[in-house]
Amino acid sequence: MFQALPRIGRRRALFGSAAAFAVCGLLLWWLLPLGEESPGGSITFSTGTPTGVYQKYGVLLQSAIAKDMPRLDVRLKNSDGSQENVRRVATGQADFTIAAADAVETYLLGNRPGADRLRGCARLYDDYVHLVVARTSSVRSVADLRGRKVAVGPDGSGVRLIAEHVLQAAGLDPKNDISPFSDGIGTMPDLLEHHKIDAFFWSGGLPTSAVQKLSKDFDVRLVPISSGLVAKLHEQGGASRYYRAAVMPADAYPAAQQGGSVQTLAVANFLITRKDTDARLTEELTRTVINSRDHIGSQVHAAQLVDLRTAIYTDPLPLHEGARRYYRSVKP
Repeated sequence: MFQALPRIGRRRALFGSAAAFAVCGLLLWWLLPLGEESPGGSITFSTGTPTGVYQKYGVLLQSAIAKDMPRLDVRLKNSDGSQENVRRVATGQADFTIAAADAVETYLLGNRPGADRLRGCARLYDDYVHLVVARTSSVRSVADLRGRKVAVGPDGSGVRLIAEHVLQAAGLDPKNDISPFSDGIGTMPDLLEHHKIDAFFWSGGLPTSAVQKLSKDFDVRLVPISSGLVAKLHEQGGASRYYRAAVMPADAYPAAQQGGSVQTLAVANFLITRKDTDARLTEELTRTVINSRDHIGSQVHAAQLVDLRTAIYTDPLPLHEGARRYYRSVKP
């Protein structure tokens, strides 16, 4: 027959049992999804050309979302760039995308389908305009492109939009004063290397891998875009007001720049969606974008510039309600 435990032993046993239950409870609270589940379902994210920064950013963001929202299936969809991205989101062909401010403003000013439904989630990073020529080229300014064969990007691209604005600011007709090629960053470098074009425009984050590779394989340089041209762009009004003077740092493309910075212009990129996108989904996706900055930025250097302090500024688009909730939740 078992002997009864001494009173002090029973007391210790009770305290021990209570502590064990408390530990088990904490473990269950930590391990089990007792709270609200993360958003599920599927979304389409429109990116960009396979060798561009939008695409690389999209792939890395997809990975980050998979960790934060494992029930959400994110489908990436290549595009020609900003203009196509804006149209896809506005018309429901995609749920989220990255697009430059000038492309967004152009869509809004044109009162195109679904324009009133577009909303911003975050200001991300800046695109820099590249005007790339062979090092031996006599082209020293945008005006020198007159009569040249110039790749200006596909119809739906952000680079096409910005190239046309820059050419006009330099006093050139994009259709008649140059021989325009509708190639994108996937084929531009090869065309330049084989002397089938004299120059190409590109607008993207720094550095863009295709330009970086070209600069190592072929002797090229970047043509400056003067601050005077930026002033003329602002005189155009409309979407051109979103361009600003910028300096491409000397280490962006060391082989091409040979230690020198390059005067150019920049335009902000936004993460955008539609007004009717689920608010909680948008809140959590915005959270992932901000929280994954360092991880994505280690591979896409442009993403290092994503900053909580400026992410809220998505003019010309109002903030989506879900994004607004996120910024309120992290406000000091």
